Amino acid sequence: MAKLKVAVLISGGGSNLQALIDLCAQDDAPAEIVRVISNVDGVYGLERAQQAGIKTMVIDHKKYDGREAFEDAIHQVLDSENIQLVCLAGFMRLLTDGFVQKWRDRLINIHPALLPSFKGLHTHERAIEAGVKFHGATVHYVRPAMDEGPIIVQAAVPVLPSDTPDELAARVLEQEHQIYPLALKLIAQRKVRVSGEKVLYNGVACLPESVINPVG
Repeated sequence: MAKLKVAVLISGGGSNLQALIDLCAQDDAPAEIVRVISNVDGVYGLERAQQAGIKTMVIDHKKYDGREAFEDAIHQVLDSENIQLVCLAGFMRLLTDGFVQKWRDRLINIHPALLPSFKGLHTHERAIEAGVKFHGATVHYVRPAMDEGPIIVQAAVPVLPSDTPDELAARVLEQEHQIYPLALKLIAQRKVRVSGEKVLYNGVACLPESVINPVG
């Protein structure tokens, strides 16, 4: 089976990008990161990609007249590389409905919360303030509404009474680095598909046995 051609969009340090790079570096990896695109020059995520021998590009949103023109530039690069899946990894730009629909079911994101709870920013602070006992991360297909779309994988961690937002964020990030590569692997192996607004695993609406939801 040919490897799935993947592009990753970033805006910063790229720790989740690194987790995807590590997956794709495995001999039996079912996916290949063909291109990493950042809307911000000089970020460490670009260096991570270059160290792994992955082509990079900076497409600065500030140099375009509106979001559509900026996204058209991204789409042209993705199309020229025959990209099959786009992974958002700390990409700090809201995408237009047009771009999302163009890449429908071929565009995934990781969010630092157990969606549908705590959409948007400052998720860790809000989780602590709300008094929830569990928090976590979600990998999902992207839809036009912010932080919505069929859920592929989630991981939960306990919220401890003594937690600061930074401590909770670090615990969640550890799980992000586990579930994002897992989600990419499941997609690349053709083990998941979208039916309606739910993800099916080998035709059934439950997690495969290989998926473990770690706590701690």
